[in-house]
Amino acid sequence: MKQELDAMLNAMTPEVYQRLATAVETGKWPDGVALTQAQRDNCMQLVMLWQARHNDVPQHMTIGKGGEMVMKSKKQLKEELGIEPDVTRINLH
Repeated sequence: MKQELDAMLNAMTPEVYQRLATAVETGKWPDGVALTQAQRDNCMQLVMLWQARHNDVPQHMTIGKGGEMVMKSKKQLKEELGIEPDVTRINLH
């Protein structure tokens, strides 16, 4: 079983990973057909395992390379995306 899983993960391209991740997020396949709960669970496991092997730059709440769960703060995400902080400045003089 482990060898089969390793072979499946080794064969997964980033495009296949993205399709599975999108299916998990939306609950639908690209053609609009809803995933069954079993399909969603299996896709989620594959997405997490793929991330554990390949996710060198984890996003907010993902599995980083090596299997470590990574949760980034809003501040970190804004800095990475180049978004200015929501700060209101008032000149009192």
